[in-house]
Formats: sequence, structure tokens, C-alpha cells
Amino acid sequence: MRVVVLTGAGISAESGVPTFRDKGGLWEGAKPEELATPEAFRQDPAKVWRWYCWRREVISGAEPNEAHRLLAEMEREFDLWVITQNVDGLHQRAGSRKVVELHGNIWRQRCTSCGRKWEDEKACMGIPPKCPSCGGLARPDVVWFGEALPGEAVRKSFELAGWAEVFIVVGTSGLVQPAAQLPFVARGFGAEVYVVNPQPTPHVQIADLFVQDKASSGLRRVFYELQNKGPS
Repeated sequence: MRVVVLTGAGISAESGVPTFRDKGGLWEGAKPEELATPEAFRQDPAKVWRWYCWRREVISGAEPNEAHRLLAEMEREFDLWVITQNVDGLHQRAGSRKVVELHGNIWRQRCTSCGRKWEDEKACMGIPPKCPSCGGLARPDVVWFGEALPGEAVRKSFELAGWAEVFIVVGTSGLVQPAAQLPFVARGFGAEVYVVNPQPTPHVQIADLFVQDKASSGLRRVFYELQNKGPS
């Protein structure tokens, strides 16, 4: 069975990862929307880097929860891909191998000069690191406000939406584009759509099954449903 899962902040919330846009989300007097921009980085790269170091510190204390582990388990049973809007890397830590990161990865750096990418969890030393190849200034390899999503990740995501027999949406509001389009694309190609979220989302209107629950227990029900569908 070909299964694609789109995940959002709700799946990591059970690991204690905040969205950084919740009430009380100011950091050093600035809102995340004022820090996660190319303009903010050009104006004060050290301040933006300190914020991402703080975010890394918060995320470093989080562990994959049952929902992350369930998806890794489902990958062993089905032909399953995960498309995530999260940047925390928890899917990979839980054991998922086929992951498309639409918004990048907070543990990865990208050189602003040559474009080299590398991971270094010890990069937070209070100042932006320098590229080991060209010495250019590095930034977090995440998508900022006003930036386009990585072209290859977007292309792969839409390809998977057309490939899926079952498309599962977990822990996302269904409002952020272009990810919000993916379930509708999958539905257009004949896929069944399952939605897991504590609150109704725009995707409920096309859902074959809406599980109004948190990610872990909701995914457990979806896993049971898929296991009882039998081979396709």
C-alpha cells in the first residue's frame, strides 16, 4: 500500500516542541516573524543566530513521541513517505528513512556564499559559524518568511501526492501553502484521505476519515484502519 503522511507542528507538540508563535512567544523583545526573515539576518545576523541557538536548545531536550515512532513502524509495513513542515528532525530520530523536509532542518547550516550545507549540532557559539569550504557566513538551513520553499522538496511532495493510495494529514492547520494543497492533489488522483487533528481543518471536507484527536492516539487508530484494509 502506498501511503504518504503530511505532518505539521501538532505531531511535535507532544514531544514538548513549541511552535514559537504561541502566546508569550517574544524573544529578546522580538516576535519570531521579525527574526525569521532574510532582512533580519542581513541587519543583525548574530541576533538571529542566537535565537536559533535558543530554539535548538529547546528542541534538543525533546524526544520522538509515540506518533513519530508509529510512522517509523508504519514505514516497515507499508510503502510510506513522510512530508513534514517541521524542522526539528524528530521523524528521522524516530527511525523514519523516507522524509521530505518542506521547511528545512534546524540542525543544518547553509553557507550564504557558496550554498554548501552541513550539520553541526555544536555550531552554536554565540556567533554565526563560517563555512568550512569558503569562509562565508552561515545561516540555518530553514525556510524564512518571504522565501520560496526548496524546489526539489516541493516537486517531490507533489509527485508523492499523485502517487499515494492513502494520504494522511497529521497535526497541521491546513492553512500554510503549498503544503495545504497536497491532500487535495492526492484526492484528485484517487487517494483516500485521512485527517488527524484536535480541531477540524479545511481538509476535513475531503476526508474519508477524520479522527478528532491528538497525533499519537489518532495515528494509532489510522494504523489499525490501514492494517485491516488488507493489501491493495
